[in-house]
Amino acid sequence: MVEQRDPSVRHLLESLGGTVRPARVVGLTGAPGTGKSTLADSLVALLRSRDQAVAVIAVDPNSPFTGGAILGDRIRMQRHALDPKVYIRSMGARGHMGGLSVATREAIRLMGAFGFDWVLLETVGVGQSELEVAAIADTTLVVLTPGQGDGVQMIKAGIMEIADVFVVNKADLPGAQKTVQEVRSMLSMAALLPPRSAGKAGDGAKTWRPPIVTAIALKGEGTREVMDAVEKHQQFQKSSGEAGQRAEARLKDEAADLVGEWARAEARRLLDTEPALSSRLLRDRVPYAAAEEILTRQGRELVPEAARSRDP
Repeated sequence: MVEQRDPSVRHLLESLGGTVRPARVVGLTGAPGTGKSTLADSLVALLRSRDQAVAVIAVDPNSPFTGGAILGDRIRMQRHALDPKVYIRSMGARGHMGGLSVATREAIRLMGAFGFDWVLLETVGVGQSELEVAAIADTTLVVLTPGQGDGVQMIKAGIMEIADVFVVNKADLPGAQKTVQEVRSMLSMAALLPPRSAGKAGDGAKTWRPPIVTAIALKGEGTREVMDAVEKHQQFQKSSGEAGQRAEARLKDEAADLVGEWARAEARRLLDTEPALSSRLLRDRVPYAAAEEILTRQGRELVPEAARSRDP
């Protein structure tokens, strides 16, 4: 229902209200081929050994014909398929440029309602569009591998700014230590910039410096150290007040995204059903006047009928 953007999801989520204990969300991002899925699989095994329930939401590329996800991550995680406390869902990105499906936030909220302790959120792996994961996850892991030019890509994509933990995966390959040194050097340069903090500069704000963890996810090596870094980061967020700030920012982003989604759907409806508006657009050959008319029309409800509040 969430993936299909069923309007009745609103009433389901509102009925849950604030009673749901939110799941802890870890985002995994990085270039294709860095081993994000293998690392996620290894993290699931570790968390299950601690009797934690885990959901994995893997946002895959779409099939151009069906719109469905490729399901590659479910193929890689077969060993968890029959575990009732592991849920793995491949969601199609559906053309969304953030690397994440528009339904991701709602799906994460439902995972908390279903009793999952953790949600591992793995993104498509397409460079700059990966940055949106940091706005959704409590902790963002940037996964790198040696020998793939990741240092340059990090600078281009701005990944230095979103990483809470760096994971140099496939650390048994040649060049692993070089990659660690590159990341450490960039972190040293970043230290000269205004730090990421839980408050304004000068008011005693605490800062978080992303650690660098090496791992060989295929062998399960380094997974415990990765999870230790995740838990330390989340403890830092609580003690510094950043957790509350991130939660507030996420809700604001979600509300703004809903406004954009509903407004876009209404705009398309008007352009497809009102010949005068469409004719004006074709006559002007530029979209500004048509867009302004759509936004300034009075008496129009952007909220779909089925999704409107049931309150009197």
